[in-house]
Amino acid sequence: MARFGRRGDREKVDIWPGWVDALSSLLMVVVFLLMVFVVWQFYLSTALQGRDRQLADLNSRIAALADALALEKDNSAKLQSDIAALTERLRATLAEREDLQGRLNVLGTERDTLSAQLAAGDGEKEQREAALSEAQEQVALLNQQLAALRQQLAELAATLDASETKAKEQEVQIADLGKRLNAALAGKVAELAKFRSEFFGRLREVLGNRDDVRIVGDRFVFQSEVLFASGSADLGEAGQVQLGNLARTLLDISTKLPKDLNWILRVDGHTDVVPIRSPRYASNWELSTARAISVVNFLISQGIPPERLAATGFGEYQPLEPGNSADVLARNRRIEMKLDSR
Repeated sequence: MARFGRRGDREKVDIWPGWVDALSSLLMVVVFLLMVFVVWQFYLSTALQGRDRQLADLNSRIAALADALALEKDNSAKLQSDIAALTERLRATLAEREDLQGRLNVLGTERDTLSAQLAAGDGEKEQREAALSEAQEQVALLNQQLAALRQQLAELAATLDASETKAKEQEVQIADLGKRLNAALAGKVAELAKFRSEFFGRLREVLGNRDDVRIVGDRFVFQSEVLFASGSADLGEAGQVQLGNLARTLLDISTKLPKDLNWILRVDGHTDVVPIRSPRYASNWELSTARAISVVNFLISQGIPPERLAATGFGEYQPLEPGNSADVLARNRRIEMKLDSR
C-alpha cells in the first residue's frame, strides 16, 4: 500500500507553469492594447487641434472680408459724392461758357458797329480807334478765358471718365467680396448642419428605436408621456433617464463645435387641443411652457450651460397632425428639441 501511494505522487501533473505562461501572454496583450489606445488618442488630439486652427483661420478671414467689404462700401459712397460734385461743377462751367459766348457775340456786334462808324466819319476816328482797340482787347481776353474754360472742361471730362472706371472696378470688387462672404456664411451653416446630424444620429443610438421618440425634420421629438404624467409638468424618473442620455450626448458633441459657433438647443412644449382642467395651469399655454422650462432646468442640472438653452411653449396651436383621434392627440402632445444658431 505504501508503494502504491508513492507511485501516485510521482504521476501527479504540475499545472502551475502553464498558468504562469497564460497570465504572461494575457498581460502582454493588455499592454499592447493600451499602447494602441494611447497612440490613437494622440493622433485624434492632433487632428482636432489642426481642425481648430483651420476654423480659427477661417474666422479671421471672414472678419477681414467683412472689414474689406465695409471699407469698399465707404469708398464707393465717397466716390459717388465726388462724381456728383464734379457733375455740378461741369454744369456751372457750361452755363458760364454760354454766358461768355453771349458776351462775345455782343462784343462782336459792338465791334462791327464801331467799324461802321469808323468808316462813316473821320471826325471821330481816334475815338473810334480807341474804342475798337479796347473792344479787341476785350475780345482777346474773352478768347483766353474761353480757352481756359475749354481746358478745364477737358480736365473735368477726363476726371469723370477715370472716376467712372474706378467706380466700375470697385463695384466688381464689392460683388466679389459679397460672394466670398456669403460662401463663408454658407460654410458656417453647413458646419452646424453637420454637427446637428451627428447629434441626432448619436442620440438615436443612445435612446434606441422607440415609437415615442423620433426625428421630424431638423427636430428631435419626445412624446409627452415619455417625460410627464397627464396634466403635469414634473419630470418622471423614466423621463429623467432619457434626458440624462440626451444631456451627455450634447455635452460630448459640444466639445467638437467651433468656439465662435453661437449654437443653442431650443426646447419647445406642445399640447393637444383638449382644454386642461387643472388649478395649477389655467391653459395649455401655461402647461406647454412649464414643461419646456422643466426640461431646460433638468438639462442645466446635468451641466448644459444656461446660455445655450431656450424654452418655448406653443400650447395646442402647432399640431403635427390635424384631427381629434386618440392617436393624433397623443402624437401632438410632445416636447421638441432643435439644435440651432442665434
